Amino acid sequence: MTDPIGLAALEHALDELIGRVSSLRAARAAYPAELAQTLDAALAELDTATELLAAAKAELSGAARNKGGRSASQRELKLLRQVFRVFPVPVIVLDGGGVIRRINAETSALLGSPDGFLIGRSFPLLVDVPRRAAFRSHLTAVLQTGQSAAFETRLAHQGRTHVAQLALTRLTMPGEPQQMVAAVALPTQVQLPEPGARRPEQSDAGLLMTAARRQELLARMATLLLDEESQRRPVALPRAARLLAEEWADWVIGDVVRDGLPRRSVVLGPKDQPVADLVRLVERADPAVSPLVTQVLDQGTGVVHEMVEDESLLGGCADGPLLTVMGAGSLLCVPIGAEGAVRGALTLVRSHDRQPYTLADLGLVQELGAHLGMAMSAQDSFRDRSQAAEALTASVVPRNLPQIPGFEAAAIYHQGASVGAEFYDVFPVKDGWGFSLGGAVGSGEEAASVSAMVRGGLRVLSVWESDPDQAVRKVNDALVAQRSGMFVMAVAGYVKGRTITLSSAGHHPAALVQPDGSVHSVSGGGVPLGITAEAETAVEEITLTPGQTLVLYSEGLISSRGQDGEPYGEERLADVLARSVAQPPSTVVKSIEEDRHAFSGGRVWDEIVVLALRVA
Repeated sequence: MTDPIGLAALEHALDELIGRVSSLRAARAAYPAELAQTLDAALAELDTATELLAAAKAELSGAARNKGGRSASQRELKLLRQVFRVFPVPVIVLDGGGVIRRINAETSALLGSPDGFLIGRSFPLLVDVPRRAAFRSHLTAVLQTGQSAAFETRLAHQGRTHVAQLALTRLTMPGEPQQMVAAVALPTQVQLPEPGARRPEQSDAGLLMTAARRQELLARMATLLLDEESQRRPVALPRAARLLAEEWADWVIGDVVRDGLPRRSVVLGPKDQPVADLVRLVERADPAVSPLVTQVLDQGTGVVHEMVEDESLLGGCADGPLLTVMGAGSLLCVPIGAEGAVRGALTLVRSHDRQPYTLADLGLVQELGAHLGMAMSAQDSFRDRSQAAEALTASVVPRNLPQIPGFEAAAIYHQGASVGAEFYDVFPVKDGWGFSLGGAVGSGEEAASVSAMVRGGLRVLSVWESDPDQAVRKVNDALVAQRSGMFVMAVAGYVKGRTITLSSAGHHPAALVQPDGSVHSVSGGGVPLGITAEAETAVEEITLTPGQTLVLYSEGLISSRGQDGEPYGEERLADVLARSVAQPPSTVVKSIEEDRHAFSGGRVWDEIVVLALRVA
């Protein structure tokens, strides 16, 4: 057992130790090639420091027995605390479970943590994951046998990593009911944080830099979530995860609630590490059994762990707790969504060798989670509207354009700001084929339903009627009886042989392209359907000859506006048709489409329909 020494001798030995340690630090910096000799000397000083602590303990114990006075014991304990605080090497006092009970200033400086920050934390969390089991074994052996242990390990905290010689010695502390362990750490290699990775509290410049980075992240996230592609497709969460993984997290995990249960949707791991197998483990883990995810979903508020003490927070796998195999040092988890509309949870994880998350980080990411939830809600709304639009479109245009025997046919249909008002159709009739084209004057669901009724009525009546004008008149009767207050411009045609009978109810005249490139308009005219009880239609019969093309079009085509507000008009359409003479209908409609697109700068306000027929 170590003999006690006088207090004066202890103070003198401590002063000398401080001087020698300072010399060794200077030697390490001045002679980096001689690290082996410096390390040997440092280890010898470590043994000396351990002996001094033991001698101080013996001295204090003896003084307490001899003097028996309470005031004397208090003075000696005060001296011991003072010696502990100024001891020139990092010393940590642990209880039997490895929880930090005391820490001196040298240790705080080494690990880069504020004074007192680590007290009450589990020291094994500072130890590199592969070495934790070995550390716990050494700790248990020292407590049980009383024999000191020294070994090399790797410590990580606040963005700093250290390879250190760690010496463990059992202590019996006055006033403590259980035995303690003194851990003395002598670093042999130190890796400091990356530039700009310091804690923001250290300086005003660091605080300003961190604030700027937060604002940049908010701006980039807003731009990403407001992008049209993020609204049209379910890419908001993966895109947000990739942005956060760039520099804000080593691991990003996104869980989305579906059918009342959280489902893992996105997992991103460190790009600079071969973690493909580990990523798959995290992907397969059930978030419903994760205490962290369920807490955030239930409470609707975020959680931050500056140091991960409970490694089961994300659940486990065959290799142990997920956070253990991920090397987690710090994490935060926030809800996706806000104000009771929680759609999922977003979890960010950092490794031990990176700066831990703070309450400020939690506030930032929680705000991002709220924005992400709103973007996902908007995406769902957009998808619902798109599905409704597709259903409306399916009710007013055919999925495939049938081929009329003896003719070539082609059509285009472009949705505008609202869909469903315009329609076209090609269908079989008695002894031939029929077609129709038109649109309700108006927009929205009511206009779409009226257009769908007219289209369906003309198709159904063609089974019994051999005259398109009779079909058009009966549809007018039905529309007037509905009293919808809406009217429809429409044209219907029946094709028998090469003869086309047209019945127009207020529709634009069709264009007839001659082989010589001239363009004539058929009569057209009439009164739109639904206005008067007695239909007023214009009927015309046309016999197409080889080389002629009949082109029918909607109001949306000729009313398209150019960059200066000028309408597309029938004259410009005639010019395009003249240039397309002798071309098949598919080329004709494509030429019209390309010319209108160039004229209006790609903008489509109203629906556009074009149907072209040509003798084969």
